[in-house]
Amino acid sequence: LSMGYVMWGFPLPEALSRNPIAIGLLEMLFAAAVMIINGKFFTSGFMGLVRRAPNMDTLVALGSFASFAYSAAVLAVMGDRLVFGDVFGAHHLLHELYFESAAMILALITVGKLLEARAKGRTTDAIRALMDLTPKTVTVIRDGAELTVPASEVLKGDVFLVRPGENIAVDGIVLEGESAVNESALTGESLPVEKTRGSRVLGATSNQSGFLRCEATEVGEDTVIASVIRLVSDAAASKAPIAKIADRVSGFFVPVVMGIAALATVLWTIFGDGGFGYALARGVSVLVISCPCALGLATPVAIMVGNGVGARRGILFKTAEALELSGRARIVAFDKTGTLTLGKPAVTDVITLGECDREELITLAASLEYASEHPLARAVMRYAEGRKLYTVSGFETKTGFGVIGTVGGEACYGGNAKLISEVAEISDEVSERCHELSSAGKTPMLFARGGRLLGIIAVRDELKADSAETVALLGDMGIKVVMLTGDNERTANAIASEVGIDRVYSGILPAEKERILGELSEEGGVVMVGDGINDAPALTRADVGMAIGGGTDVAIDSADVVLVGDSLSEVPTAIAISRATLRNIKQNLFWAFIYNIIGIPLAAGVFIPLLGWELSPMFGAAAMSLSSFTVVINALRLNFFKMKNKTDIKEKKKMTKTMKIKGMMCPHCEARVKSTLEGIAGVECAEVSHKRGEAVVTLTSEVASSTLSDAVTAQGYEVTEVR
Repeated sequence: LSMGYVMWGFPLPEALSRNPIAIGLLEMLFAAAVMIINGKFFTSGFMGLVRRAPNMDTLVALGSFASFAYSAAVLAVMGDRLVFGDVFGAHHLLHELYFESAAMILALITVGKLLEARAKGRTTDAIRALMDLTPKTVTVIRDGAELTVPASEVLKGDVFLVRPGENIAVDGIVLEGESAVNESALTGESLPVEKTRGSRVLGATSNQSGFLRCEATEVGEDTVIASVIRLVSDAAASKAPIAKIADRVSGFFVPVVMGIAALATVLWTIFGDGGFGYALARGVSVLVISCPCALGLATPVAIMVGNGVGARRGILFKTAEALELSGRARIVAFDKTGTLTLGKPAVTDVITLGECDREELITLAASLEYASEHPLARAVMRYAEGRKLYTVSGFETKTGFGVIGTVGGEACYGGNAKLISEVAEISDEVSERCHELSSAGKTPMLFARGGRLLGIIAVRDELKADSAETVALLGDMGIKVVMLTGDNERTANAIASEVGIDRVYSGILPAEKERILGELSEEGGVVMVGDGINDAPALTRADVGMAIGGGTDVAIDSADVVLVGDSLSEVPTAIAISRATLRNIKQNLFWAFIYNIIGIPLAAGVFIPLLGWELSPMFGAAAMSLSSFTVVINALRLNFFKMKNKTDIKEKKKMTKTMKIKGMMCPHCEARVKSTLEGIAGVECAEVSHKRGEAVVTLTSEVASSTLSDAVTAQGYEVTEVR
């Protein structure tokens, strides 16, 4: 009725072709029907205008309404011309009708939103897939009989059965049976995990081979799978700091666009040859092409997909902010026990001193450590299993030092040299023996009774299989790695050298970890990786706290990111996913901005006198819809994220050197050393701390250590080490 007949001469029934008013009325009726169906645009758009908070719907509503209102006025003029017998003039005015634009603006945007909704629906596939893994019914034992009940009715303490091939419905502990369980849906680990009596099983995992009889420990919303779904959903709904860019732009974008549309209409009316209808088309085109839908979608859709990608690999970002900040990290700090190591140390040496024999030392040590939850205490308890222990009264834990108690009326002590030296004399020979043990990566625990040193029990915690590879991978990503531990310096350095960490903070208390992380944050974003209760303050203090899934509930609650499995290799994977998501968001924002920078002048008619390029309102609406769809499709590319090995990391590794400097007393000294180092060719930046007596120099090319040392020495400071 519009373009077909008026522009290209398509045939119409004679009753219409000779009656332009009939054509106009039909166009108006069809447009009105489309506008009524899409009434939500007008309700939202005009309410935003009334509240002085115009939004994206305001632009759509104004564009469609302006086209319809102008066309209705033209239709009235057509009727007036027919009354006075000007049939040719009435026919000519058919070119001035924009009813089709009023309808097509709404129709194309609705189609775009449909495509966008379908694409966004794919971003939640990870959550839906996890939900589908949880069986709807469970076989439980009640009153000695097997009953099949809905999974939602399973109670804590219920005994449930899992047959080969079945999925596990709730979290529990294996009471009987042996099997291999596929936990890849939760942890990302492709190999099945062997389960025996006492093993932990998780809901939404698949029992592959044997028959298991289990006791339910967590049900309903308390299961791991429920927390995964909740965390992923919450994170997808939260807003990342980078999203504030789009928010700020959208705040002034709509009023500016309305001003440009009005200006284009006025200028084309005054200076153009096409009349007011042509001028109005330019203004309407500006309104509909500039809807900032793509801008608004750029961040949340990428965040949603990034969270889904992480969830499939057993990496849970609790918030969008955690997802963003992980990618900005420049330092990763690891706790040692239970994080870099297995967290299950074993006794390696028992050394008696003086009158105490081996059995007495082991029994006394186990008695003292009985009430302690420390991993070293558990190692002593396992070693002393089967022995009859002494009764201990007045038990007290000295966090970071050891334990105190009374046995048989005598005060007994167990712990590190700092604690024992306060109550008993430690000879040079004993100190040297402790140093030897520490140098071998063992932790010496000294025990004393009644002011007499009884002996040493040495414990070693084995490294996790992927610790060294993880540290190397982080290094290739340009990230500095440090280790924080309460162990003595020698033990800490022995472990650090095995995994390739050259920056160690040893002998520190939990409260000191928090302080050190504050200092590290001055050098860049810090990720803290831990698993224990003592790591909770540090996990909270760091820019991003990552908790190992096998750690304590307190650590997991304190963290921003939870690694469901126990594999350290997920730390660089989490950072890589975050980086990929950030890149995707920046790409989306770039295309959304570029689209508007090019599209608005084109729609306003800037290129008409120069190149003859013209954009009609309906094509503007189609282009706007396509831009939103394109942004969503770009975000979905994150689903193809892969991280095979360290050669897949594209981040350029920068060389760093750490200098130990004596003589720096204040921030002025820091500034002086920093300026000196950054003035050397090949030095990108230098992070200097007078408190630590240290300068970390980042190099873009090889610079001799002697060059760095000589430059600092010339300023009156002493360089003791460059590594």
